[in-house]
Amino acid sequence: MPHECVLEPTDNHRLAALCGPLDIHLRQLESGLLVSIHRRGNRFQISGARAADTVRIIEQLYRRARHGVASSDVHLAIQESGMTAVTETPHETALQAVQTERGQIRGRGAHQSQYLAQIRSMDLTFGIGPAGTGKTYLAVACAVEALQADRVRRIVLVRPAVEAGERLGFLPGDLTQKVDPYLRPMYDALYEMLGFDRVMRLIERHVIEIAPLAFMRGRTLNDAFIILDEGQNSTIEQMKMFLTRIGFGSTTVVTGDITQTDLPGNRLSGLRHVIDVLSDVSGVGFTFFTSQDVVRHPLVQRIVQAYERSGEER
Repeated sequence: MPHECVLEPTDNHRLAALCGPLDIHLRQLESGLLVSIHRRGNRFQISGARAADTVRIIEQLYRRARHGVASSDVHLAIQESGMTAVTETPHETALQAVQTERGQIRGRGAHQSQYLAQIRSMDLTFGIGPAGTGKTYLAVACAVEALQADRVRRIVLVRPAVEAGERLGFLPGDLTQKVDPYLRPMYDALYEMLGFDRVMRLIERHVIEIAPLAFMRGRTLNDAFIILDEGQNSTIEQMKMFLTRIGFGSTTVVTGDITQTDLPGNRLSGLRHVIDVLSDVSGVGFTFFTSQDVVRHPLVQRIVQAYERSGEER
């Protein structure tokens, strides 16, 4: 039985934004949700197994259409509809929203919501999964929120300085400048949430600190929000050393993808090893993301799935 949807109040500008040039957004919904959409004015008729989901997405996009609708908005709406657990209510999703000065950031789907809940309730959280699932971005958002609420005194960004199969050679500059290229994803998230000028001022005042993993030994980090990105490139010894730096009043998040390890030879990843070691330890949370959680360009999701299939075949 087809589902019908009538968008009110009628607004031709919002309707045009929703449908896109030559109805490209409707075609995107059809291919992404495997439905058929027929439109006459502001009246839509949808057929297919996910017709009800499509109606909800169309109504959601129409409410936001006064600010414009991009293909990325349609893609994320499709992804979110497929990832949301049936037990997750809108109220529970709202509770996990992260508030920064530049707006609210919320988890898209059950895994991201679980990840945010663990970061807020546990001292140590691991976010493990493929690229594009929001692991680093959400961790930085939680760090910014904690800093603005005075729950921590500083943010410490840590990353192993391991090249992705290339030899970068000697990098000029001081310690911060040498490790800067490896921290670009976290910088980009900070710039978006705080603005470039404020981030630079906070770095100058050492409120935001950049620390290569190899230089963490001997330190104790109190009242800090600590993020170890690309944790799969740490050795077992480095991971143990890092985790024992956690001090009082601190929150620690470790992110990484155990399928993309750049360690030399056959060295076991510290992130892969820690899953077995800490899986039953109280106060430690693990969120495992999958290709279904990818919120980048839809091609990224298909690439990740293709590599997963290739790995299973090997």
